[in-house]
Amino acid sequence: MTWLEITIDTPGGSCQAAAAALTARGFSDLVIEDQQELETFLEENRAYWDYIDEALEQRLRGLSRIKLYLPQEDPQALARLEQAVSDLGLTYAAAPLAQTDWDESWKENYPPQEVGNSLVILPYWLADQQTTRRKIILDPGLTFGTGAHPSTRLVLRAMETAVTPRTRCLDLGSGSGILSIAALRLGAASATGVDIDPKAEDAARENAAYNGFGPPEFTALTGNVTQDKALMAALAPEGYQLVLVNIVADVIVALAPALPALLSQDGALICSGILDTRLGDVTAALERAGLTLTSVTAEEDWRCVTARKSSPTLGKE
Repeated sequence: MTWLEITIDTPGGSCQAAAAALTARGFSDLVIEDQQELETFLEENRAYWDYIDEALEQRLRGLSRIKLYLPQEDPQALARLEQAVSDLGLTYAAAPLAQTDWDESWKENYPPQEVGNSLVILPYWLADQQTTRRKIILDPGLTFGTGAHPSTRLVLRAMETAVTPRTRCLDLGSGSGILSIAALRLGAASATGVDIDPKAEDAARENAAYNGFGPPEFTALTGNVTQDKALMAALAPEGYQLVLVNIVADVIVALAPALPALLSQDGALICSGILDTRLGDVTAALERAGLTLTSVTAEEDWRCVTARKSSPTLGKE
């Protein structure tokens, strides 16, 4: 089947209204490319991001358009679209797409990724690939956390020396569960992943299952430790030898006061998702919370901080 890529240019900021009108006419699976929509979304969710990919910003600059795809062999669908676009007072352009196996071609974007000295991240369709490294098997389409981002790689490398056979690991903002799975692959006794998104809980369980992990080794929870006292009480009693926080700077700063209670006396904290411009804010918040910084590592513009509880003696000084 040959597909047509349809591009409909819209006045700035009107993409959503045009998309709604097209959906009402029976056209779904629309792709909106609109600079103003992106800027509005970012402003409304400022607490959850520190960095926007420059290539994405450049690609959307000045754009306000809708894309959709129709079979070239269906002239009636194209005629219906022409009428819908005309009724909206807009114009469109159509270009044929090369023959492609769309069901399989997306997988080319997820090759194996070797991280650190011993880990390799594999999409589930490559789970049987032979390797001497420890496999982290993921469904990359489930939720955030495929291992491709520098912030995640920084944590994984730090974990190689931090995890021991007795480690009880807590992963805050667990997303796909990649860090919890890595902890178990590295020999941790148990791992608990917590995320505010219920979809992340389901995705983490599914990814853990790909790797052969489930209760009691792996536990996935939904909640916010800064607001849910019951969750905090359930997590805190014994303390964890390793706490992982790979989110963004503002969230780490907000979490900082709660982190010491989650750490065992000899526990280590690994924080990532920190832009170099926000490193000072994060380290200051961790120190105010009573943690002692032990190292900072870097990849590109991103920083990863490790810390431990300050000893009682140092605290009195």
